[in-house]
Amino acid sequence: MSEQPFAGSIAVVTGAASGIGAAIAEHLAAKGARIAGVDVSPALEDALAALPGSGHHGFRADLSDPAEVGKVTDDIASGLGTPQILVNSAGVVFLDPATELSPGDWKKTIDINLSGSFYMAQAIGRLMTDAGYGRIVNLASQGAVVGLDQHAAYCASKAGIVGLTRVLSLEWAPKGVTVNAVSPTIVETPLGKKAWAGEKGEAAKRQIPAGRFAQPEEVAAMVGYLVSEEAAMVTGTNMVIDGGYTSV
Repeated sequence: MSEQPFAGSIAVVTGAASGIGAAIAEHLAAKGARIAGVDVSPALEDALAALPGSGHHGFRADLSDPAEVGKVTDDIASGLGTPQILVNSAGVVFLDPATELSPGDWKKTIDINLSGSFYMAQAIGRLMTDAGYGRIVNLASQGAVVGLDQHAAYCASKAGIVGLTRVLSLEWAPKGVTVNAVSPTIVETPLGKKAWAGEKGEAAKRQIPAGRFAQPEEVAAMVGYLVSEEAAMVTGTNMVIDGGYTSV
């Protein structure tokens, strides 16, 4: 296999400014892809400038707004060309007991995590199906398949991602586009390390048979496989990266 299997490919990565999205952008860029990073964070430009390779470009968009998604898709297509890869990694989480969760936090979670992923997949998917080729990966979560305390909106949004992934996969497979989901456990991003520091984190690790959290690079490697030529027959799947958490 070439060390630059994505040379000449354009990869759209949402949430590319930090965390899992940044790790995915790094992984794909190291293998030759040009990254079209989409984020609302002011850190986006610096994150893209630090990537290996060249030709990367940042785009600001509120993914919960279909008009902004349409514009950013047009900007990517006119500025860089038709993308071969889309990774929907942008997301938010608000923790509260279900009885206390505010309507605003519920709506924002669904709007960004689920609706935003759909709007991006729909817009980029139109380009890919017209071109006859594409690889789409949607970031879900272990919360897509099991319940997590105080994660009502988050779990609902991520379960929706898995359902959406299945529908898009069957509609677009005849047109050369694969669509898969990836569901990590807690990931040791800078934010994850802070949120799960101390005994809270140690207790969570004890519930994972592997005894640890996932690394961003492990999630990125799975995404890298799913968007590769070797994964041409893999579509409609939800690849769980959780150290056995959801198997017990």
